[in-house]
Amino acid sequence: MRRREFLQLAGGAAMAWPLPALAQKGANLPLIAMLVPGGAEFARRRVEALRAGIKEAGLVEGTHYAFTVRFADGNFERLPDLAKELDALKPRVFVASGAAVRTMHQVLPDAPLVFTSFAADPIAFGLVQSYTHPGGNATGNVMNAVGGEESLTEKRIGFFRELTPKLTRLALIGTEAGVLTVAEQNALRRVAPRFGFELTPYLVKTLDGLENAFSTALRDGAQSLYISGDSILFNNMSQVTALVAAAQRPSVSTYTDWARAGLLMTYSADLLDDFRRAGIYAAKIVQGAKPGDLPVEQASKFVLAVNVRTARQLGIGVPQTLLALADEVIE
Repeated sequence: MRRREFLQLAGGAAMAWPLPALAQKGANLPLIAMLVPGGAEFARRRVEALRAGIKEAGLVEGTHYAFTVRFADGNFERLPDLAKELDALKPRVFVASGAAVRTMHQVLPDAPLVFTSFAADPIAFGLVQSYTHPGGNATGNVMNAVGGEESLTEKRIGFFRELTPKLTRLALIGTEAGVLTVAEQNALRRVAPRFGFELTPYLVKTLDGLENAFSTALRDGAQSLYISGDSILFNNMSQVTALVAAAQRPSVSTYTDWARAGLLMTYSADLLDDFRRAGIYAAKIVQGAKPGDLPVEQASKFVLAVNVRTARQLGIGVPQTLLALADEVIE
C-alpha cells in the first residue's frame, strides 16, 4: 500500500518566493542553468527538488557551483530568447523539461543538457542515440521508457474506470502540435476497446480554441474528459481547469498538479523525484562526467492522486480500495 497524503488546499495567496535567491552566485563557479516553460511560483517545488538532487550529489551552491533560472511564464514564444540569454552566461550544463527541451534541441543543439520528466521518446526526438549510451550532449530521465505511453495510459484509465464504471464516451482535450497529446491519443485509441469506451479528440491550435473544444465535446455527449499533459495546457492550467469545472464532468490527467488544481484524478511519474534525479545528473556533469556517458533513466516513482472534494461535487463515491492505493487524497 502506498503512503497517502491528505492535503488541505485553501486556494489562498501563495507564499512569496524571493527571486534574488535564484540569481547566479559567484561568477567564477561552474554554472547550472535551468529553463522553465511556466512561472516561478508554479515551478517552485521542482526547482527545490532539482537543488536537493545537486546537494545529494555532494555539491554546495555558492561553493561548488552557481545556479540561475529563467521562466517563460507559459509564453513559449519567449523560450528561444531565454535560452540564448542563458547561453550567454556560458553554463556548464542546462536543465530543462517539457517545451523547454524542444527549444534547447532546436536553438542550442550542442549545449550540454539534462532533460527531466520527458514524455516523448528521446531517441525518436533526436536527443540521444540510445537509452544506455546517449552518445551526444544530452541525457536525463523520461516518464515511461518501459512499455511506452500505452502502458502508462492503460494503468491511468484503469484507475479512472473505478470512479466512472459506466464510461462509454471519453473526450481528449489537447493541442494539435503537442508531442505528448499525439502519444496520449494513440495510446487511448489502443486501450479504448479493452475498457469499452469511445474516444473523441478535441484538439486546439492555440489556447483561444479551448472554450470551443470544451463546448463541442459537451454538445457531442462526452461523459468524461481526459486532459492532455501537453506543456501548453499544463503551463496554462488555471484557464483549463476553469473550463473543466464549468463542464461538470469527471476528469483525468497526468501530473499530480492537475488533481491539486481540481481535476478528479491523475496518475503519472513523480515529477519531484524526476527533478531530484536531474539534479544528481547535473552535479555529475559539473564534476566532469559527459552527458553522453550517463544512461537515460526511466521514472521509478509514480503518483496516483484523487481529488475527493471534486468527487463530492460531481456526486461520485470514491471506492475505499482506490483511496487505499492513492498517494495523495485531496480534500
